[in-house]
Amino acid sequence: MEENSNSNESNQPKRRNPYRGNRSRRPNNGNQRPQETDVDGNRVETPREPREPREPREPREPREGGQRPPFNNNRNRNNNNRRPNPNNPNGQQRPPRPQNSEETPRAEGEEEQGGDRNSNRRRSGKRFDVKVDPALMEYVEKNRKIHLDRLNPHHKLDLESKGKLRITPLGGLGEIGGNIMVIETQKEAIIIDIGMSFPDEEMHGVDILVPDFTYLYEIREKLVAFIITHAHEDHIGAVPYLFKELQMPIYGTPFPLAMIGNKFDEHKMSDFKKFFHPVEKRKVIKIGNDFEIEWIHMTHSILDNSSLAITTEIGTIIHTGDFKIDHTPVDGFPADLHRLAHYGEKGVVCLLSDSTNSYNINHTPSELTVAPAFDRIFSKHVGRIFMSTFSSNIHRVEQAIQYGLKYNRKICIIGRSMERNIEVAVQYGYVDLPKGIFIDQDEVNRYNDNELLIVTTGSQGEPNSALFRMALGEHRHVKIKETDMIILSARAIPGNESSISKMLNYLQRAGAQVAPATADIHVSGHAGIEEQKLMLRLTNPKFFLPVHGEYNHIYRHSQTAKLCGIPERNILLMSDGDQVELTPRYMRKVRTVKTGKTYIDNQNNHQIDDDIVIDRQKMAQEGIVMIIAQVGRADGKMISKPRVTTFGLVPDKKDKAFAHEIEDVLELFLANVKEGMLENPKAMENDLRQVVRKHINRKMKKFPLIVPTVFIM
Repeated sequence: MEENSNSNESNQPKRRNPYRGNRSRRPNNGNQRPQETDVDGNRVETPREPREPREPREPREPREGGQRPPFNNNRNRNNNNRRPNPNNPNGQQRPPRPQNSEETPRAEGEEEQGGDRNSNRRRSGKRFDVKVDPALMEYVEKNRKIHLDRLNPHHKLDLESKGKLRITPLGGLGEIGGNIMVIETQKEAIIIDIGMSFPDEEMHGVDILVPDFTYLYEIREKLVAFIITHAHEDHIGAVPYLFKELQMPIYGTPFPLAMIGNKFDEHKMSDFKKFFHPVEKRKVIKIGNDFEIEWIHMTHSILDNSSLAITTEIGTIIHTGDFKIDHTPVDGFPADLHRLAHYGEKGVVCLLSDSTNSYNINHTPSELTVAPAFDRIFSKHVGRIFMSTFSSNIHRVEQAIQYGLKYNRKICIIGRSMERNIEVAVQYGYVDLPKGIFIDQDEVNRYNDNELLIVTTGSQGEPNSALFRMALGEHRHVKIKETDMIILSARAIPGNESSISKMLNYLQRAGAQVAPATADIHVSGHAGIEEQKLMLRLTNPKFFLPVHGEYNHIYRHSQTAKLCGIPERNILLMSDGDQVELTPRYMRKVRTVKTGKTYIDNQNNHQIDDDIVIDRQKMAQEGIVMIIAQVGRADGKMISKPRVTTFGLVPDKKDKAFAHEIEDVLELFLANVKEGMLENPKAMENDLRQVVRKHINRKMKKFPLIVPTVFIM
């Protein structure tokens, strides 16, 4: 039995020693040095006895032939513990590999299946001898030449032309809005768009800003027409203010002219509608003697938008206006890319393209993409729904109305500009809405909350807008309540963020739910980078002038143009007032003209002088000091104590102390007044103003508005 058991153990595979490589787990069999521990059982290291030094080795004898012996890793080639190879059951050794791979035997058909893997790897670096067909190579060169010719605009232009064109932006660069541009030949000039912009918070009492028209008055003899691209306020808002001084034909498509007509009615200028010249798209219009212009349909966030193809003696320039490439617009009329390609094939000297959305790396979504968000909100909300957007975005309003009708809601339009724009769109057939769906403001309280859709202005937080007054509870007919849903379907114009935030605070304090302008509820009306590339490729211009936007926008647009093959020397970044001279051979800046802004009070549509706005800013920032004094003509001394009144400079409790200071300053001033000054009160007031200003600046580091009044008795 013992022999059998030993034989069985010898036949079994050896088990791995579990204590191998871990000395701490090996049992002490008496051969290891015992480990010492303390009273707590912790291991204590004991010092080892030093080893005796080894004797130095004798030097080895040199090898015969100086060759190193073969390396031996002590590996047993005949290891019986290896897993048997099923392809070699007898354990025969593999024959040695031949020195030359070409001598390797290959089975029949192996080359067709891929051959030896190593030989394929060696052949991959080998260059194949391909026989070039001269006939095919000839057409390769011909096609390459065709590509170069179609991408090179020089061959399409009249480089011998002696004509010159000057382009001068008076607004719209370095800002958002206020677009106006002058294009002039040596004898004639046209104006493209006349837009307004909005003031900042420091322009107190100012409602809108219009461009400075000084340069237009200088060249008034050359001007032949106003050219309008579309009906946004930043392109037509300033037309009435210029038209009061300069009357000439206005060319544009019907909807922009109808909107300008409404402005003329507001300004009591209805007689000037006789200057309207409506145009037909895809038809070249002769304007003056030097200009031929075609209006090209282009999609945007407003109806009846156009780009311009302007042909003069030097060739054709394309002005895109505001645009985006919407392949599925609400009205079914996509951008007329065929006409752009037509002019690109003929040859375009210069492209002036919209830069507002130059940082959007994606394609701007279609206007139809907001429809699912409207459907979702309208289907779930049971209270009143308020939708606010730009009053000119008729397609957005139309979609909201359609979903309001789908869920059996009556439509109430609130806001003068919104009512006017929708009425114009309906009357001219741009929008088809059924009759009987609208109710007046005073009828809102007669309907249940789930039966109402209120479309209103105020998406930018304008203090006088309908939505802002509703949020404050100051609207005559509509007050915000807790069950209301507010949809803000418009992005914030730069500069309006604070006013929008203030309005949102009032709305939410009133308990309303607010759906902000997220990506699914608002889409931009301006082209992103991919659409800008498409415009550049379709028109293929020689020169490029990015327009419409701040400097960082036009700079980013210029980088996109470089990617599309326009050389950097053919791109120029303009600012307002820069005058650029353009010919088929070159483009250069020649001079700078006067530009600026004019302040408008929208309550009476009158201009506000610059010094009034400056005084308002100074009063708001530094305060005001008013001094009234009576001085005797005989002795030059004060007859009574002066009256000193301050606003925005010192608190009320310090008014008396400040008045005593000014009294002392006035006494010192009168004691040192020059001879004959009493005979000139105005000169005395100017000197007193300087003295008081220095005193206040020395003590308070302020420069208030000082108004002295001195009576010589």
